[in-house]
Amino acid sequence: MALSQPHRPSALKQQNKKHRTLGHRSKGSITKSSKGRITQKILSKKIVKELSREQRKNKSKQIRALKQETVALRKQGLGTASNPPFLVTVVPLSPNINPRKILGILAACDEAAVTTTSPQGIMHISSPRFRQRFSFVVPPVNDLYAILDSLKVSDTLMLLWPGDEEVGDAADLLLSSILAQGLPAAVHIVAGIEDMAQKKKHHARQNLTKEIELRFPGPAKLHGLERRQDALLVLRQIGAQKQRPLFFRDNRPHIIAENVEFHEEGSTGTLKVHGYIRGRVLSVNGLVHIPGWGDYQMSRIVVSHDPHPLERHSRGKEASMECVESRVLEANPDLQEKLTSTNEVDPMEGEQTWPTEEELEEAEQRSVTSKSRSKRVPKGTSDYQAAWIIDSDEEGGDDEDETESEMDDGFAPVDNVSQDGYECQDGDGDDEDNEEYDTVTVTDAEGVNYDEKVDYGAEMDALQKLRSAREDAMFPDEIDTPQDIPARVRFQKFRGLQSFRTSAWDPNENLPVDYSKIFQFEHFQHTKKRVISEERQGAELGWYVVVHIADVPRHLYDNHVASRSPLAVFGLLPHEQKMSIVNIVIKSHSLGHFRAIKSKERLVFHMGYRRFANAPIFSEHSTGNKHKFFRYFHPGSTVVATMFAPITFPPASVLVFRERPDGAQDLVGTGSLLSVDPKRIVTKRVVLSGHPFKVNRKSAVIRYMFFNREDVMWFKPVELRTKWGRRGHIKEPLGTHGHMKCQFDGQLKSQDTVLLNLYKRVFPKWTFDPYVARPPPLYTFKSSHDIDDDSSCEQSTGEQQPPLKKAKIVKFFSSRQ
Repeated sequence: MALSQPHRPSALKQQNKKHRTLGHRSKGSITKSSKGRITQKILSKKIVKELSREQRKNKSKQIRALKQETVALRKQGLGTASNPPFLVTVVPLSPNINPRKILGILAACDEAAVTTTSPQGIMHISSPRFRQRFSFVVPPVNDLYAILDSLKVSDTLMLLWPGDEEVGDAADLLLSSILAQGLPAAVHIVAGIEDMAQKKKHHARQNLTKEIELRFPGPAKLHGLERRQDALLVLRQIGAQKQRPLFFRDNRPHIIAENVEFHEEGSTGTLKVHGYIRGRVLSVNGLVHIPGWGDYQMSRIVVSHDPHPLERHSRGKEASMECVESRVLEANPDLQEKLTSTNEVDPMEGEQTWPTEEELEEAEQRSVTSKSRSKRVPKGTSDYQAAWIIDSDEEGGDDEDETESEMDDGFAPVDNVSQDGYECQDGDGDDEDNEEYDTVTVTDAEGVNYDEKVDYGAEMDALQKLRSAREDAMFPDEIDTPQDIPARVRFQKFRGLQSFRTSAWDPNENLPVDYSKIFQFEHFQHTKKRVISEERQGAELGWYVVVHIADVPRHLYDNHVASRSPLAVFGLLPHEQKMSIVNIVIKSHSLGHFRAIKSKERLVFHMGYRRFANAPIFSEHSTGNKHKFFRYFHPGSTVVATMFAPITFPPASVLVFRERPDGAQDLVGTGSLLSVDPKRIVTKRVVLSGHPFKVNRKSAVIRYMFFNREDVMWFKPVELRTKWGRRGHIKEPLGTHGHMKCQFDGQLKSQDTVLLNLYKRVFPKWTFDPYVARPPPLYTFKSSHDIDDDSSCEQSTGEQQPPLKKAKIVKFFSSRQ
């Protein structure tokens, strides 16, 4: 028998890679196997100068040291003799807590400390023991806006927790607003447990510690003020704790008013604000913003002597302050920022250009052609009369366009309803009845004349809104095709898209006139970096100055005197007084958002240091170049609000409130500033639905989508889709009543629904209102008798009220019924 020969692979046989052995190859084995060859990857690393292990350790060490130095400089920039004092806002979470009593304990804990009070009620404590200064601001306990304005410029928040009662609804609203606006460094103090038994006192402190851990980040540290050492610990924590950065506060100069003077000059006057410069350098040629007042120019800045010095260093500073006190910074009219917020609109500008010779020749040819065209006129009509007669197909054009534009803008009549009682059009207008009703209070028995006390017209409007919101949530963007108007006329401004994600859409196409008034940046992020990083000259950080603000209305100053709320002044960065399109990300808040909010409904916004009212449009929060329009802001959702508003460089926190008819406000959303981009495309989607009539595998006859043959031919190029995932197109119309034969990419079910998507870009309306009325107070107080004087509390009216023992909490937001 012959011996078998082993198989020998040919030269073209595939050579597979060897199996990798377990373990790690050393650098020596890699170098031996490479035999001096260097790969392209290693060459590229050498080009970018790859760091060795020691170099990487040194670099990380340098970065760590730089961050530590930055934190140390930030701590040293507050509270010392040459820097502004720590600004602390005292907020009690119960109307029965007296904040002035707490401040008295803090002022008396250090015998060597010097306590002074400014005309605006700010208490200053200069402590040689800590070599630091502290400023305590006590805004009105029942004024939400005053507390938020004070916290916009504060370094520390001192919360006074009630130990003998639970946190109420008003305190929940207050804490939610503070956390959403931007939480500074916090200090927690329990009050009202001095007279408790030891066991109850321990139980109350445990409950409050759990409450603080749930609401605030980081470890909870609750202080009491029963002993002198406890008050010293509070001051020590304020001066030594880590400061929380806030971008809109730290990157802009700001002042909390120590004293306010007004010199009337006709209908307006000059407002003199005394205070410390904080944050950044304040340029006299820039602009300032007062929350709730608006933007203003400065006429001069006078550098004054510090009225609340640190006693240990006051003697050494006297010589230097004498030379600083004489400085007066005058505004230069040539370099001063203007208050102009909008562009001047020239109706002759835009896309209009002077006609060329070719366009003139074409116009002459069209005119010759139009003169020779035939027209049917009554018998005996002259040529001159025939030129003025309009053809029948041209008569209804203007009326149809006007009707369509009214329906697109949300001003269509309400009588266009479906059989179910819902509106057929997708108008965005508000169909609220503007008629007002007077409610008469009578003293009859319960149930008598009940109908006279109820506004059933308003109830029917609210019911219609609830039905529309429920229908939008169940069938998003799906509407019924109108039968009295051709679909090609009703939706003539809409277009079909082959792909919502990839199809092109020009952002400068068919812009409204309001877009010609706003400003736009070529590179917004580059402009932001340049504006933030550039150095300015003016009043330095820590100076005590008197800022002269020009052309301030008298009534704003009178309202401030009546409310006795703290006054904060912010210096604006360049371009922040100009109007543009602002996009804000809003997340629904469970505290007050229990009813859907319709797009273009008036809301109150607290954006960074600004406060204004506006009626935005809502859209989805996505990363594409086109964003779907939302007709409603439903509870539990996240949307992007687009509106006309002043330019603000992000990041900036946002609070959204909804006004009620009685003036109260509900916190409906929180979020942040997304971008300042007029080119953001918000597209409204309209979904026309049809139902299969006859199904033959992939082909089917669809009805109820259109009601005439011309509409089927008009929308034939648009792609169809079904709720069960099939895609198709219109092949041909059948008959004259809107039936059409369609072809799909798979078997169509008889219970499926055929949809046709149409899109149109929507724009916000110019509804910016810089003046917002203050909401009613958080609490109402009862009368009391025989209460000690030290338990008194200042009200929002600014007057010293009689001592108070108990207060009745008023719900700041409405019930969910």
